[in-house]
Amino acid sequence: MSTGDTIAAIATPPGNGGVGIIRISGPAAFDIGRQITRKTLKPRYARFSHFHDADSGVIDSGLALYFPGPASFTGEDILELQGHGGSVVLDMLLRRVLSLGARPANPGEFSQRAFLNNKIDLAQAEAIADLITSGTEQAVRSAQQSMRGVFSDRINELIDELIELRVYIEAAIDFVDEEIDFLSDGMVAGKIEQLRAKIQSIHATARQGRLLHDGISVVLAGKPNAGKSSLLNALAGHDAAIVTDIAGTTRDVLRERIQIDGMPVHIIDTAGLRDSDSIVEQEGIRRAHREIETADKVLLLMDSTDRENIAMVDKLPADIDVTRIFNKIDLSGQAPHIVQREHGTEIYLSAKTGAGLELLKQYLKNSVGFGETGDNVFIARRRHLQALNLAQQALANADHQLKNQAPELVAEDLRLAQSHLSEITGEFTPDDLLGEIFGSFCIGK
Repeated sequence: MSTGDTIAAIATPPGNGGVGIIRISGPAAFDIGRQITRKTLKPRYARFSHFHDADSGVIDSGLALYFPGPASFTGEDILELQGHGGSVVLDMLLRRVLSLGARPANPGEFSQRAFLNNKIDLAQAEAIADLITSGTEQAVRSAQQSMRGVFSDRINELIDELIELRVYIEAAIDFVDEEIDFLSDGMVAGKIEQLRAKIQSIHATARQGRLLHDGISVVLAGKPNAGKSSLLNALAGHDAAIVTDIAGTTRDVLRERIQIDGMPVHIIDTAGLRDSDSIVEQEGIRRAHREIETADKVLLLMDSTDRENIAMVDKLPADIDVTRIFNKIDLSGQAPHIVQREHGTEIYLSAKTGAGLELLKQYLKNSVGFGETGDNVFIARRRHLQALNLAQQALANADHQLKNQAPELVAEDLRLAQSHLSEITGEFTPDDLLGEIFGSFCIGK
């Protein structure tokens, strides 16, 4: 793939810093480097130089690195100008690069060119963005796994097995008059079952990776003075919310991001749920209900000394995942514990003393299936899980059609399974999805 144009962008974050980098990719990269440095750059050597403007003045000084394609990140000629990290000097240098024939790069366009030039696949490209935005050490390690192709290799192995099975079935269809019935010998059914088991295993690992990437959102809800803000502070480890004895202190939505053994958790504190004449408090309650409706999990806080709080459950949507948290056990004299009841889980704790806090953290991990994550876990996204689910469904349909002696339909379902898996690596991916994925990347990456 050759676009014919040259792109450029500032590859370092906005603001002032010790080093600033301009990245250029495309056929004009070498000539731009020659005109700016007034030197002939040797491939893959860092060369100190002044960076000149059109009037031979010096914009900045630093290192110039030239990587000729196809042995580069994008597969094209790449030039990097590494100077000082001032925002003004970088803007001046970028304008000079653009005046020499480059155009501003779109978000993620360098990675997109690497993908289109077969330097990386789509899962690896997404892992680059995930590595940059990783919020935990485990997420970084998992993103590195995907960048090295661990996830892609497992998907490609499945695709190869599907192709082999499809060839076998197509041969059985073409030679239907042969005395040997290839489809009833048990081999095809066994192979489909093996593929389903492998997809299930990959799905379980990918689900861990998705949790590392996205985390879960947990909303703290309940009546005023139930201890929501105290629990937020206890989980966050600092005073993120104001805590007073005055009912209705929290009027807006407060957010804190924590991690539990590497799993990102977005804690959302909301206004107390009650009838109020205050316009401000009514708006806070409306926002609380909005957060409740979109949360992965709702922790309904209740004062363990006041069992009448249970009626608050009736005011929540019936289809949300609610866990009852009985707070203030330091006042009720109860020990921290978890109870599984018919209506769901109850956790008894004290946000003030911290008793039972570890029980809650462990429960949050277990409730979403977050297990121990090792070096074999790769970063994953929701679209990857969806593609695996669709492939699994296609294989289930293939198994059903095999039992009905419909080889043509078996072949079609196997083709669909292969297509869904190929969307993960980008072998078969709609252009609009590519635009959405790369559009979410940083400019300069």
